[in-house]
Amino acid sequence: MKKLLILNGPNLNLMGEREPGVYGNESLDDINRQIEQKGKELGFECHFFQSNWEGAVIDQIHEARNEYAGIILNAGALTHYSYAVRDAIAAIHIPVVEVHCSNVHAREEFRHTSVISPVCAGSIVGFGKNSYLLALNAFEMLL
Repeated sequence: MKKLLILNGPNLNLMGEREPGVYGNESLDDINRQIEQKGKELGFECHFFQSNWEGAVIDQIHEARNEYAGIILNAGALTHYSYAVRDAIAAIHIPVVEVHCSNVHAREEFRHTSVISPVCAGSIVGFGKNSYLLALNAFEMLL
């Protein structure tokens, strides 16, 4: 089984509580269980990490380069301004698929720009928890 890191950034630990009209009613743990099950069906072993700290997200990206076949990354707000996360992705040689539950392009203007998209294999936005599941399908093609 190929190993994937499912990496979630700031505030995603509040899924199910934070703006349910935007992010849904399911907790991150609930979503992770669904990702894990779908991953197994597709032949992936999924590992999960969430942090509200930019440095911890960067450390996970660095460590992933030697342990995982790829990363599914919901960087949260770091997406829009973290050149450090962008540079970490660019420095590793495994594919990263950017995901967002909401359609960031239909929200506030500051969310329209992703500084990480140019160094990711692709981006999936706007499908709620299914953005993660679609990213698993993307890894079927990428790997």
